[in-house]
This record gives sequence, structure tokens and C-alpha cells, in this order.
Amino acid sequence: MKKAVIIGSGPAGISAALYLQRSGKIDVSIISNGMGALGKAEKIENYYGFAEPVSGEELYRRGVEGAKRLGVEFIEEEVVSIVFDDNYLPVAVTNKAEYTADALLLATGVSRKTLNIKGINEFEGKGVSYCAVCDAFFYRGKNVCVIGSGEYAIHEAQVLANTSPEVTLLTNGAELTAVLPENIKLNTSKIAEVKGDLTVESVEFEDGSSIEVSGVFIALGTADSGDLARKVGAVIDNGHIMVNNKMETTIPGLFAAGDCTGGTLQVFKAVYEGATAGLAIINYLKNKPE
Repeated sequence: MKKAVIIGSGPAGISAALYLQRSGKIDVSIISNGMGALGKAEKIENYYGFAEPVSGEELYRRGVEGAKRLGVEFIEEEVVSIVFDDNYLPVAVTNKAEYTADALLLATGVSRKTLNIKGINEFEGKGVSYCAVCDAFFYRGKNVCVIGSGEYAIHEAQVLANTSPEVTLLTNGAELTAVLPENIKLNTSKIAEVKGDLTVESVEFEDGSSIEVSGVFIALGTADSGDLARKVGAVIDNGHIMVNNKMETTIPGLFAAGDCTGGTLQVFKAVYEGATAGLAIINYLKNKPE
């Protein structure tokens, strides 16, 4: 039986899972560590089928229960990266394990996090990066740092440690929520500014101290769909994953649906794109050689 892995348990991911599971020919798993942006919606009043307003949390709960009733497997882990194995099958890498699939759907939405630190925007592409796998090569032999405090930041730091002699995790005053490897340094001070001339040269802290680095990698919170797609070279335009009308990305076997593809950030759009992706994956796997 073919295997489909969905990253994200919001409206897009659940809708895709329903179609995939009901096909009866595909093993379906959803990997998720929370309800994401939907959980922040206090009331949803413009959604078909609800006479009274429904909270985002309640809508999420009903969606998950419906998928579980059909037999969809739920894995509560944090996805930190995706890669392709030797057979060019997509692999979801979590903080605990790796899950290989015949097709993979990105449906974790988009990040709504901001980092208001002087120099971050100015040095994007000149020492500030958002993807360790993509850009570690350019900083080989140079000291770098990662801004973040969770599993995703630790993963990015470990990737960079393969090519950089010194990697420092900067929590920017936040509490560290993951286990720090011995080969990664830690600095919990609040960041004042990323400095440099033509490229990044140092990070200065509010207490007046500083560290010299050539690269600053941003890894706040958890990886969103765009972060994950970027790691395998899928085309990103203006922060959104580029897909065709079948929700296929530019990478074979990799699909995307929901907020991560841009457009109207509404539940109805995520549901539609998730259903479209589910049907497209069924057809893709039907025609894929064993």
C-alpha cells in the first residue's frame, strides 16, 4: 500500500486526509504538534453549515475527530526538516524520528512570527538566512549563530555544526525549550543589533557584549511549510510556495495546500485546496510505479 504523509492538522491537512483515507488504497499519516493559527480564532461566523459562531479550537477538534473516525493516523511530533532518500522519496524528519512517504503534503500554514531587530532586514541575503541546509555551504569554516530557542533552532544549529567551527544559539531572552547539544554554544542575552559593513560581521547584545559571526540564521518557533519547502529547493515566491492547479510544487511528490500557498487566508480556501491536493495525490500515487 502506498504511503501519504501530511504535515499539519489544520483545515487543509485534514481535508486532504479525508479524501486520501476514503480511497481505501493509501496509508495516511498526519504529523502535527498543534492546531496552529486556527486555534487563535475566537469566533468564526462566515463558514458554511454553522448557524452559530464556532471557535477555531472547536472547528479544529471536530476536524481531527472526523479524520480519526476514518482511521487516519496522527503523530504528535514536530517536523524540523524534509529530505529525499536515495529512491527520491520524501522523508519528514521530526524531533524524534523519520517518516518516508510516496507523497508528502505541506499544510502547516505560514509563520506569523516577527523579529524586530535592527540589521535583520538589511542583511537578508548578505549574512542573514532562513535555511541552514540551503546556505551552510557558504559559511563553511566561519563562525555562525542561530536565533531561536526550540527544536527547530537546535536542528538548524546541528546542520551548521557540520561546516562551521563554532555555532552559537541565541535565544534573544527566551527560555530554551530543547536540549542543547554539547557542540553548540548558548547565549540567552537580548539582541540589540546585527552589524556589519557589506555583510554580517557581528551580533551586538543589549548588555553591550557582542560576538563575531559571518552568518545569522533565523529559526523561530516551529518550521512552517515555506521553511520546509525551501530546504528541498521548491520554488518560493514572495514567501509563498508555488503550486499548480493540482497543488503540486515544483518538486515531484511534494504537494502544498492552505495558507502556505498565498491568496485568501480563510478556512474555506484551505479546505478546498486540501481536498484538491488529496484527489491529486490519489491520482499521482495510482500512476506511480511500484
